Amino acid sequence: MSPTTIDLDDFLSPLHIDANLVLELARELAWTFGRLSANSLDQFLPTPISESIGGTNLRVGFVELLGSSSAVPQRLNRLLEHSWPIQDHLKNENSESLFAWIGDQVAHVVRKGCSAFHLPPDEPLPMGVTFSFPMKQSSLSEATLMAMGKGFAITSDLDLGGHLLRGYEKYRTANMPPIHIAAISNDAVSTLVSFIYQFPVAGAHQKAAMGLIVGTGSNATIPLKLSSLHPSKRPAAISVLPGQDVDEVMIAVNTEWSINGSAPPLRKLGLISRWDEQLDRAGEAPGFQPLEYMTAGRYLGELARLIFVDYISAVHGVETAVRLPERLRQRFGLSTTFISRFYPKSPEGCILKRLEDEFPLNAVDSDEQGSFRWTEELAHVLYRISHAIEVRAAGIIAASTVGLLSCAGEIPSWADGGVGNGDVDGGLVKELAVGYTGGCIQYFQNYLADTQRFIDGILEMQFEGQRPPVKVLLSPCHDGGITGAGILVPAALASESA
Repeated sequence: MSPTTIDLDDFLSPLHIDANLVLELARELAWTFGRLSANSLDQFLPTPISESIGGTNLRVGFVELLGSSSAVPQRLNRLLEHSWPIQDHLKNENSESLFAWIGDQVAHVVRKGCSAFHLPPDEPLPMGVTFSFPMKQSSLSEATLMAMGKGFAITSDLDLGGHLLRGYEKYRTANMPPIHIAAISNDAVSTLVSFIYQFPVAGAHQKAAMGLIVGTGSNATIPLKLSSLHPSKRPAAISVLPGQDVDEVMIAVNTEWSINGSAPPLRKLGLISRWDEQLDRAGEAPGFQPLEYMTAGRYLGELARLIFVDYISAVHGVETAVRLPERLRQRFGLSTTFISRFYPKSPEGCILKRLEDEFPLNAVDSDEQGSFRWTEELAHVLYRISHAIEVRAAGIIAASTVGLLSCAGEIPSWADGGVGNGDVDGGLVKELAVGYTGGCIQYFQNYLADTQRFIDGILEMQFEGQRPPVKVLLSPCHDGGITGAGILVPAALASESA
């Protein structure tokens, strides 16, 4: 069959995004986030304010807080840190198997700590826990897991602290201390806590405003007024300053912005393509996390695979597509890591050679496929697909970030479409720092730079060419999960003793 000629720009048009669309999405999301905060019981979850359990890795270590008066530049040290990948068989098994494995690894690090730090075996060791899944909390030391996603089979309503303690006790020996779980938080919350603790504020015009994660998944945490939350989500006890109105208290909120409550603006603006819907339908929980499917590392490689195979089917025929290398026809057969570095003049090498090496066409395949071969043109098509996915993801994250800051009242006059004079504190523009972490936003082509570019562009557009009253700056906050958990422990212990 002769190849069909298809205009690649037209083919990829469902992925198109530009500054005008990003600005419109930011405005829609600002309203949506406000509604979810006030009404949703599954998103915008308040927190009562080391170990870090993420979607793909378990990290365990000791955190030493040095304080602001230390002579060394950093404010904390991470000691005896270990990391293990969470294998698929553990994700698919019951909670006892997963938490027994976690307890074994925690015991491994505590055993090393006993030797290095001479920990007394009769004194409970306080532990902070970061878990990168939705949870409900009535106190800082207790958490009930909700539906997990990211390939985990564990259902909701699981007592996280109890399971962790039982897992550790299985492997604790007589010369090791028991564990006291002092603080539990979501990974996005821990990232914000870590960022606030470590961000070098230069003056009143700067603020560590928000924590952002774009790794295996996508999430954000931001302080919101207590009055903005649904009454059932407000903590029973809140500490306030003398004379402070309780409704004005700011509380750290884990947005879980990727869950389906954020889908309506994406759908309204035509950003959900047929390939996104195909990816969604094949997932563990269709419709659960549409924003995450379009922006996060677990899914972008699979999205590229679906589009690439669709393009080959359209150009070379279905008969050719069904005979492609088996891995390219399998779900998650094309990794996000591979397309992250798949671009012309990449240090990884020639893109055609990389495509041939990653998905070889053996002799039998070649005979069956007739004249089909990997070509420079097809390699370029895969690059264009990957690039379009990255730019769209950056636009969505930029819109979500600006929309969330607007929802929190950090960007003035946003809801009214007004303009600002751009000056605060003697002519200094207010700088809102967003602490980001996650391999996807760091390493997927130009994801980080494109996100910042969209943020800058839509703020300029929103304030009609005048100098915007705020700058939103993406600032690195790597390892925020494990450091944030460590930082929360002394705060939790102080609260317990008060």
